[in-house]
Amino acid sequence: MSITCCARKKNTAPLDTVPAVDLSQYTGRWFEIARYPHRFEKGCSAVTADYNMKADGTIEVLNQCRLEEDGNRIKKAHGTAKVVDTQSNAKLKVSFFWPFYGDYWILKLDTDYKYVIVGTPSREYVWILSRTPMISEQLLEELIKDIRSFGYDTDRLIMTKQP
Repeated sequence: MSITCCARKKNTAPLDTVPAVDLSQYTGRWFEIARYPHRFEKGCSAVTADYNMKADGTIEVLNQCRLEEDGNRIKKAHGTAKVVDTQSNAKLKVSFFWPFYGDYWILKLDTDYKYVIVGTPSREYVWILSRTPMISEQLLEELIKDIRSFGYDTDRLIMTKQP
């Protein structure tokens, strides 16, 4: 038996972003609704992301979460995002540890900027974010269907506990 028979096939089909993002509308606070599991949010609940435009065109990023297993201690991560596709503003690179940057692609965005799906072209990471800590079940189901249509394995999604 070949080793490759058991390897999970990665989806390498091109991933499209939204056609345009108004960064002034996009900035502000977002609440994490769901995500793929990853080490930098292990044990996190009440996850938020705050984005603030800086004069130099970059975006200041502050991610916060509550670590329930550590007495509800607040964990913070400060970073910087920069636009890499100025035609759409939908492809960014984010760094929390300079000089390392990761992809941040806006895959779906509500016309009123109430919710967003953010992912990476490798499909290693995906997030559902909202301007409110909770969204309706109907909207959540719609966004999960969208994530599946983008080639992500929705069985890996973790729902984020919000207060």
